[in-house]
Amino acid sequence: MGAARAARELDLPLAEAQAYIEGYFARHAGVRAFIDATITEARARGYVTTVLGRRRYLPELGARDPAVRQFAERAATNTPIQGSAADLIKLAMLEVPRRLAAAGLAARLLLQVHDELVLEVAEAGLEQAVACVRSAMENVWPLRVPLRVDVRHGANWAEAH
Repeated sequence: MGAARAARELDLPLAEAQAYIEGYFARHAGVRAFIDATITEARARGYVTTVLGRRRYLPELGARDPAVRQFAERAATNTPIQGSAADLIKLAMLEVPRRLAAAGLAARLLLQVHDELVLEVAEAGLEQAVACVRSAMENVWPLRVPLRVDVRHGANWAEAH
């Protein structure tokens, strides 16, 4: 997001929005380095990849139209993050039921909502199911950073939130 959009959405003067963005990148220099390196690599290869190697081709990175090119740059930085999250939740959707079945638990995966899995679990096996789900999701793929999972439960989805 650029300063003009930030100013508009946050109802700030343009200079204040620009200062906020600059301050953010000064405090989090690794973010700017990631963005720049990802865009440079995407231009060189013509695509970006997710943690599991899925590719998103971005021919628009070479577009003459700045709006089209900037959209592709945002997609280049977004895809490795959100695409990798999608990869991991899909793996978890396969692994969680396997682990629950192996543990002999009366539980089933009902649905996935973004980065969340919703399960139906017999109350008698709730604690064991929580441990099983947490372990399956946190260890679904080897990463350089820990993957932490919050597990909540309730009689219905709203109660669990």
